[in-house]
Amino acid sequence: MNGLLDVVRGKIAAPVAGGTRVDGYLALEDYGALGDGRSVALSGADGSIDWWCVPNLDSPPLFDRLLDPEEGGRFVIAPVESFEVERRYLPDSNVLETIFTTASGRAKLTESMNSGTAGRLPWAELGRRIEGLDGSVRFQLNMRPGRRANGASPYQSTIGKHAVFHVGTVLGLLLHSEGITVERSDEAVTAEFTVVQGQREIVAIVAGEDEPLIVPKIDKIDERIDTSDAEWRVWSEQIEYDGDRRPEFIRSVLALKLLLFSPSGAIAAAATTSLPEGIGGKKNYDYRYAWIRDAGYTIKAFLAAGAQAEAKAAFSWLLKRLEEHGARVCYSLDGAIVPSLSEIEVPGYRRSTPVQIGNAATDQHQHGIYGDIFETASRFVECGNILDASSAELLSHLADECADVWRKKDAGIWELEESQHYTMSKVSCWQALARAVELADEGQLPTTCRERWSRERDRIAGWIEENCWSETKQAFVFYPGSEKLDASLALMVRFGFDGRQRLVKTLDAIDAELGAGPYHYRYTDVSAEEGCFLACTFWMVEARALLGQRERAEQVFNAITTALDRGVGIMTEMADPRTGTFLGNLPQGLSHLAHVMALDVLAAEDDC
Repeated sequence: MNGLLDVVRGKIAAPVAGGTRVDGYLALEDYGALGDGRSVALSGADGSIDWWCVPNLDSPPLFDRLLDPEEGGRFVIAPVESFEVERRYLPDSNVLETIFTTASGRAKLTESMNSGTAGRLPWAELGRRIEGLDGSVRFQLNMRPGRRANGASPYQSTIGKHAVFHVGTVLGLLLHSEGITVERSDEAVTAEFTVVQGQREIVAIVAGEDEPLIVPKIDKIDERIDTSDAEWRVWSEQIEYDGDRRPEFIRSVLALKLLLFSPSGAIAAAATTSLPEGIGGKKNYDYRYAWIRDAGYTIKAFLAAGAQAEAKAAFSWLLKRLEEHGARVCYSLDGAIVPSLSEIEVPGYRRSTPVQIGNAATDQHQHGIYGDIFETASRFVECGNILDASSAELLSHLADECADVWRKKDAGIWELEESQHYTMSKVSCWQALARAVELADEGQLPTTCRERWSRERDRIAGWIEENCWSETKQAFVFYPGSEKLDASLALMVRFGFDGRQRLVKTLDAIDAELGAGPYHYRYTDVSAEEGCFLACTFWMVEARALLGQRERAEQVFNAITTALDRGVGIMTEMADPRTGTFLGNLPQGLSHLAHVMALDVLAAEDDC
């Protein structure tokens, strides 16, 4: 393997031109993600932090150049003259390292959303260390807060002996070491400075919202960059994976860890909003919320990795939301109902609009939520854990609800505007009741309705076999009466749906109709609107391996790994199959967790 694997193994790839912008935009694969369990910052290959919501993942952005290249906020530390970059995450860590090479010398930028030895800090601290390696490199610094689509006008004030910047209710400090002299205005903090071999300078932002602000010493921030790296490595050492692809496995689990909102235990689907699924298209969504589907799959991935604390926190949060609000598609990170859609007047990534806050899925019904929560509960129990009486009662009520409503149409796994009897939705209902019966048999759920769940499970299976199979396509189709295909049906294998011959034929049909090189589209006739969905390909790998087609699974996995061999290992939602360009929000939890589950199955196959 090259590129991606070199990066995650701690090797530094060959130098490339430094973060080339087109019309002010970086390619999405040129971003690395930094996080502290509360928020995520995106750092570009040209030294510009273009996205950071402060203090939380779903707060308004302090830096939003990602969606507004001309007027958006940014935090730039980059050589003044032209440069090449070599980039990597430090091994088993979410601390990012960039080496700049110019005509006059080389310098290293190390970046971290800092934590302490006791975990997440009670303030936001973004530390950036610049070290001279060879010769001398002159840097520019430009910290320009965003204006929240002209809804806030940043300004500076002096409080005590400190220069404080304000954006709405957020206040913060730009702190720096003594070797840097800055100029301040209401709109920006700027500087130029030079580092020579052996010289080290620190620049950091400390920020909060409606709360007292700590003013740490600059040397303590510098120390916490190393502390954070050490804490990431300690966490990664506990990850359980014995396969020969451990570096790739760890990188995706670390990406998932960035999306775990530690104040509540919620798992965000992604860290951004409105990055387009197709350049110039309208499929631009806010993914900074917790979907039952994504959270459930991520919990399973955490359990597969042995990350029990994260899995338990997320599972408990999910059950509490179900108890509080009922079986909804998604929730905000603090557990509230996701707000309805509103649009923000900024240009959008590569001029793709609308830019949105909120998500229309909050008002949908998807049968998949039943399967997702019961699969999560089942996996939780399989790992030797126990359901409490309150959770067991809640799950029993959900099983009853599923048994009642499965015959209804819904929006499906892909959250479509047209309600249909989607095959995947019926499979999810079957899955929910199958797991409910198994949990009852193991004493984890009350057995009062066990027989009813069993009968309804079998009715659903019969309905799927009778109505959702196409002799013409030789496959399970998108919905009855349709000849369209749906790549998510590869998950039928993971869920244990019976009928190997039909499942194999369905996978073959998906490859033939939805495959595009190493990638797969989500469903038939969607190629004009969006790129290929990365998780679908990893689901195909997993399904092939589970059906005993190991060689074919390895071929698919190697092909997609090579195709994604760009950047530092952070995945988006989709990719353009013609160019390989990344599309959609990032880091995308569903892509990384599907990657984890595929690796887990391949490693299990190695043990057989």
